[in-house]
Amino acid sequence: MSNKKIDFKARYEEWIENDFFDEQTTRELESIKDDIKEIEDRFYQDLNFGTAGLRGKIGAGTNRMNKYIVSRATQGLAEVIKKEGKKAMEMGVVIAYDNRHFSPEFSMTAALTLCANGIKTYLFESLRSTPELSYAVRKLKTISGIVVTASHNPKEYNGYKVYWEEGSQILSETASNITKNILAISDYSSIPTISEEKAIAEGLLIMVGKELDDAYIKDTKSLSLRDSGIDKDIKIVYTPLNGAGNVPVRRILRERGFTNVFVVKEQENPDPNFTTVKFPNPEDTRAFEYSEKLGKEVNADILIATDPDSDRLAVEIKNKKGGYTPLNGNQTGVLLTEYVLSTMAELNTIPKNGAIVKSIVTGDLSKEIATHYNVKTFDVLTGFKNIFALPNIWDNTKEYSFILGYEESIGFCIGDKVRDKDAVNAAMFLAEAAAYYKSKNLTLLDVLNNIFKKYGYYKEELVTFVLEGKAGQERIGRMMTQYRDVFPKSIGKSELLTYIDYNSRVSRDIKTGKNSKIDIDKTNALKFKFSNGLWYALRPSGTEPKIKLYLYTKGETEEVATGNLDKMKEMILKILNGIE
Repeated sequence: MSNKKIDFKARYEEWIENDFFDEQTTRELESIKDDIKEIEDRFYQDLNFGTAGLRGKIGAGTNRMNKYIVSRATQGLAEVIKKEGKKAMEMGVVIAYDNRHFSPEFSMTAALTLCANGIKTYLFESLRSTPELSYAVRKLKTISGIVVTASHNPKEYNGYKVYWEEGSQILSETASNITKNILAISDYSSIPTISEEKAIAEGLLIMVGKELDDAYIKDTKSLSLRDSGIDKDIKIVYTPLNGAGNVPVRRILRERGFTNVFVVKEQENPDPNFTTVKFPNPEDTRAFEYSEKLGKEVNADILIATDPDSDRLAVEIKNKKGGYTPLNGNQTGVLLTEYVLSTMAELNTIPKNGAIVKSIVTGDLSKEIATHYNVKTFDVLTGFKNIFALPNIWDNTKEYSFILGYEESIGFCIGDKVRDKDAVNAAMFLAEAAAYYKSKNLTLLDVLNNIFKKYGYYKEELVTFVLEGKAGQERIGRMMTQYRDVFPKSIGKSELLTYIDYNSRVSRDIKTGKNSKIDIDKTNALKFKFSNGLWYALRPSGTEPKIKLYLYTKGETEEVATGNLDKMKEMILKILNGIE
């Protein structure tokens, strides 16, 4: 939140001596009194409120997720809403939460903080998926929404994301205004509160549930493209990874007529400890261990997994050897793009001004497919807040009609009923696509290979450096700074053509040396484009202690694409690993 040097020892003493904090908080802090590194990590900064909201380890301290940090952030949001006026306060805020430790408590803290400010608040009666929260903002016509979740982070984490009235996550201007308000609060006891009973009695707190569930499922089903002539007997194994997807994903598949859906029992019910997986992230193929076992038992065609808040989805496809082949987010996005656009073309329903939106670190194969169907592709910064920023504008300008959006980090959404990534929506479309292609004696792997044969072989890899704590954060900063001076000008026979620094919003033509401004928001990311279809990007994660390297190649054959990828990876990792 601030670059100002913080006396973490003094902050620790303030918290431990302040009678306002409850006994549990005080006991937790007393237990670390001899651990200076732990004290520093908990108090050396405020948990940053970025455009993705808050996310951090659960615990006492300013750099942790706890009810005091939640109330402070919510007061920051309340001040923004109050400035919008009485109408915005009456429109209210809707709050949802997932299965993580303290999610219900943090949600109630946020709700009562809003109510104490005179802002109407709708609170889901039990855990719900993040996409349903986005849907609820639009359905209830609230000014804002909050979802308490840490998405796919480990069990020690929780988080807090804020949405605006369009149903998408807040953009940087709103986040900055909330942050200013948060920084103005130095005394936690000054944050107003109200009892749950009084908030309900005064009509400020309203519990919601089934009616929104029914509307969300109905509107999601209305987006389907094929309901007959597809093989609905297809066998699907599904795991919610002990999260919020269990009820909505199973319901949407059931109501669409997919009856051979087998759920991984060990991962069926909510479990904040994620007992069966170290990381509840379906992007990590280790999360499919139980699904693959069940898949082989029932001879499943596809395996589907959703993350704890059910906004991200990954899939594995049965291969000819009887095992299962995982698809990465780029490949899944390509399959969804091909299925949706080819079906719409067949039905003659592609709008003349149709558009798809993807992130700057997502592969370009979908763009080739979209071009084939006369659909325009837009690249935006990472995050679905940026993907849906364009459809939010197009609602008014009518310049383009949004068809689908996706990111390589296994986030997808078809249609605009929800303004965020939606694993319930994606699960329905993947099941529909797999069932359609099965009726043609094709698997999704067959379809992907046919796409490669038509457009070229695309290979990609994500390399992630996990660097936790203050030292890790500082090293990430050095890596991003120093790499700007030492990046390679060639990789094998491929020459660097374009260097893009999104922090300065400049694109440099390497041959001419000319710089040109790019029309995209400022962010700390770099992108390098080479001849022969090679490119890579480097950026710190906005929500986790990571720096990410995205590698992409294209070749006439799979072997050529793979060889180019290996060369690029080896060269860049040697440079990055050398930055201490």
